Amino acid sequence: MIRNPILPGFHPDPSILRVGDDYYIATSTFEWWPGVRVHHSRDLVHWRPLGGILTDPRLLDLTGVPDSGGVWAPDLTYAHGLFHLVYGVVDTYASGYKDVRNYLVTAPSIEGPWSDPVPLPGRGFDAALFHDDDGSTWLLGMVFDSRPGHGFAGIDIQLLEHGKPAGAPRSIFAGTVPLVEGPHLYKVDGWYYLMVAEGGTGYEHGVTVARSRDLFGPYEADPHGPTMTARHDPTLALQKAGHGSLVQTGDGSWYMAHLAARPYTERGRCVLGRETAIQRVEWVDGWPRVAGGVPAVEVPAPDLPAHPWPGADEGWSTLRRPASADWLNLDGARWTVHGGQSPYGTRSPSLVGRPVTDTRCVLEARMAFRPGSVHQAAGVTGYYNSRNWYFLCVTADGLELVVSDKGARTTHRVSDEVPARIGLRVEFDGPVVRFASNTGRGWHAVPVELDATVLSDEYADEFVDGQVRAFGFTGAFVGLWVHDLAGEGAVAEFDTVAYRAG
Repeated sequence: MIRNPILPGFHPDPSILRVGDDYYIATSTFEWWPGVRVHHSRDLVHWRPLGGILTDPRLLDLTGVPDSGGVWAPDLTYAHGLFHLVYGVVDTYASGYKDVRNYLVTAPSIEGPWSDPVPLPGRGFDAALFHDDDGSTWLLGMVFDSRPGHGFAGIDIQLLEHGKPAGAPRSIFAGTVPLVEGPHLYKVDGWYYLMVAEGGTGYEHGVTVARSRDLFGPYEADPHGPTMTARHDPTLALQKAGHGSLVQTGDGSWYMAHLAARPYTERGRCVLGRETAIQRVEWVDGWPRVAGGVPAVEVPAPDLPAHPWPGADEGWSTLRRPASADWLNLDGARWTVHGGQSPYGTRSPSLVGRPVTDTRCVLEARMAFRPGSVHQAAGVTGYYNSRNWYFLCVTADGLELVVSDKGARTTHRVSDEVPARIGLRVEFDGPVVRFASNTGRGWHAVPVELDATVLSDEYADEFVDGQVRAFGFTGAFVGLWVHDLAGEGAVAEFDTVAYRAG
């Protein structure tokens, strides 16, 4: 059986692909480096991380992108002997505007090397490719109309020649409910099948399929209704199910990868963010359908040889800038981190983190740090975005627990005396976050329990007078964080860094 989610924690907007006996899933990374994480499987049950595709500044610039901006909804395809990756970089989404730049890169192998990015039109986000039987390649995307009173404006398609747009775009589908996005196109038995996400990426999310005999439509939606959604049943373990993409396996069966979320309470906050799950698809009366039209936690696996992988670390990410030697050095078990901007800076922060993948997990590290001024701090964090985070840190005033709640800061003094080397811990225990320190005489809890659900997609969403101020798309992280607000050369050394779930 496949047990969902197959990629727990922050792994949204999956694009699934089979090349031979290999299956790949690419997911969104937003403001985190490296861009576009990829996982690999041979049986759809066992998945291993391959790291990120966009690992070079020539491929991606996240400088200054807003919280939950950056890389949205990548699309991974294979044609003409090359992997094709289309991705969008969102610089603005607030106050009714969407500043999106879409790009195409190709590579002979999933490991690269990847070509220089080719700019594509940015009429909206969620761009994707369709490779037709005649060898042509088409660019799909949702259209966003920034004029007041407009917004989501359906799905369009445009021919690509030599990787560049040719001819005018054509609108092919307006959707069946408001907010249509995430298009993927497939050709099966002479029909073009358009799979889209509808209803927004929250609790109204769902997958809809429409089909046509002609590439340009008209597209008729499945009369049976949504292919999959949890919008009508708040008791389902997997909520927000949507943004699907199809794959046919080597044994001839079909599956759909999609995002889902697991709230801590019914229709409550999702600390783990949007995760990746898989459902089995059956073709009924010429339509691809999921059993019951709802996401299941356990799904029959395809008839393929089991292929488990040796244990592999999910990998760490860095915030808004690549892990370059000018600020981050890994020497065996020692992590040397040079300080960066304040928590609210969006140019050069120094945060190394990884997604929270379990409702109960711990990050521990031992740190050597001597602050040289009040402008410096270093420690461990439970982090959502620049406005919502918890930070146990060594400062010029001692050991402190700093809390940012929608940008409002409070500080809890823990200790005035701090040794040159100290152990630090952040623990997620269901809806509670706890911190602890170790000065060499065992762990001592910080006597403050914090609300883990502050570090959630729902809490991060902010609206002012009906307009978006901030989105929450990324789920919670734990990590190592160093501040050097005056650029005075603050450096922290971490060792015995360990993350464990359960």
